[in-house]
Amino acid sequence: MAGNLNQTASNRNRLANRRPSETFEIEVAGLRYTATFSRFPDGRVGEVFLNNHKSNSAADANARDAAVAASLAFQFGCPLQVLQRALLRDSAGHASTPLGAALDAITGASSC
Repeated sequence: MAGNLNQTASNRNRLANRRPSETFEIEVAGLRYTATFSRFPDGRVGEVFLNNHKSNSAADANARDAAVAASLAFQFGCPLQVLQRALLRDSAGHASTPLGAALDAITGASSC
């Protein structure tokens, strides 16, 4: 199994060690989050970070984990819009999660 994991990891498109990033604030369900994202040289989003204003809370841990999973998906070739459309939305089409709200802010979309 370890050999397969190493072969798969070689398909990961990594970002440069030093890269410009953008940071912004969002609010979801009454909780504030800080989102930071970086792009590959071709303009595709390659990583996203999310932090809740209540450090070490369940909301913070869940947001951080969601961002790690999204970043890995981007680095393995998942288009941002595919992930964005797959995330939870309310009946009006607005993002229901911090990751969804962050991706909407990155793309300038209020709903998908």
